[in-house]
Amino acid sequence: MNGSKIKYIALLRGVNVGGKNKVSMPELKAAFENAGFTEVSTYINSGNVFFSCEEKEITDLQQQCRQVVLDTFSLEIPIAVLSVNALADALNHAPEWWDRDADSKHNAIVVIAPAKADAVIKTVGEAKPEYEKVAYHGQVIFWSAPIKTFSRTRWLKVVSTSAYGNITIRNANTIKKLLQPGSDKG
Repeated sequence: MNGSKIKYIALLRGVNVGGKNKVSMPELKAAFENAGFTEVSTYINSGNVFFSCEEKEITDLQQQCRQVVLDTFSLEIPIAVLSVNALADALNHAPEWWDRDADSKHNAIVVIAPAKADAVIKTVGEAKPEYEKVAYHGQVIFWSAPIKTFSRTRWLKVVSTSAYGNITIRNANTIKKLLQPGSDKG
């Protein structure tokens, strides 16, 4: 690419959940620094890593990040990488209904390149409009569903589809905090 430094975020899927895939955030930060990334920081314990590096293809960065995690923790896990600007752009284009109703769950489903959001949506199947809403912008799929009928949604069953290997999920609160000043400290 053009060699300019870009701020990225890596979203590791399924770390530190239910005692599985344990990853120490200080060790993860050190591993990213040892791999040559700069301005490395983490946010909360769910595997959100900010870093800067020369501009590269996203799929190349994802592979590099997966290798860092494999070498450091002996874990082969999916990792979504996107620029902080791409995440901000997606959130600026979130649908008006997303993260508005306190009686609903609101998730940001980040698609792991080279998969595309529209293909993931097609694989999962059409949303059930009486129970959920789905839209996307860039690599981010926005999903909302009332808590009382959450169990009837199609997207609750995403884990049983072939699309599951191509996504990582953050709740609305977490994904929004990733862009707040000071959130990338750790």
